[in-house]
Amino acid sequence: MADVFDPRRAGRSPRQGRRGYALLPNIFTIGNLFCGYACIVYASRGDVETAAPFIGVAFLLDSLDGSIARLTNTASPFGLQLDSLADVISFGIAPGILAFIWGLSDFGRWGWAVGFIFTACAASRLARFNIQAGQVDKRYFVGMPSPAAASVIAATVFAWPDLLTGHAEPVRFLLKALASAVVLVPAALMVSTIKFRSFKTINLGWRRSRTALLAFVLLLTLIVSEPSIMLAVMAYGYLLSAFVGLAITRWRARRGTLPPELPPAAT
Repeated sequence: MADVFDPRRAGRSPRQGRRGYALLPNIFTIGNLFCGYACIVYASRGDVETAAPFIGVAFLLDSLDGSIARLTNTASPFGLQLDSLADVISFGIAPGILAFIWGLSDFGRWGWAVGFIFTACAASRLARFNIQAGQVDKRYFVGMPSPAAASVIAATVFAWPDLLTGHAEPVRFLLKALASAVVLVPAALMVSTIKFRSFKTINLGWRRSRTALLAFVLLLTLIVSEPSIMLAVMAYGYLLSAFVGLAITRWRARRGTLPPELPPAAT
């Protein structure tokens, strides 16, 4: 009979192996934190076109760290707190600074106040998410997730890095107002009670069909071909999807509250 492999014979205990797995999601979280820091550094230099994609990479890493923690069964309170702190930097402070340097600096104090409003709303959104974990429908987020809200700013800056360059003053004023809306609308949605769909619980039918896989390949091809346009379409599409869902819900509720049809009168 063959001997059963014992990890202790290799000089490594099962607990040590488990610690290695527990470290893996935290590495992705630190990568998320680094992307937020890099975004701030490049934005402070005025290179907003380089700074904006770091928020997109942080979004990807933030999605992976939770999935890896669940896959390896290594979720921990420490990882949860580290993830929240990293998210405040990458999806709260970094987008606020990026937006200020991109299109709000001409407003002076009002400009950095708008950027701070976004940061404060992101921190409030993350705090609410932490205390409501396990108490809400997992199919939906209550309020716009902070990574998605930050992605709206990042995608806009990446698509139009020179928004205010080469325009007359009346046009510049309108563009600055538009830049403020790009920041304030996602900020308000983060602290709202509007429900946004969570893609984690959507069944794409991977086992039954290759349609979802082909759709993903097509989407990836479009992103690689036209990254600035496609990322902006995806960011604003997700923002608008909540209002479409809200309109559909209200329409269905209105139909459900119609009075029942009266029975025909007896003849």
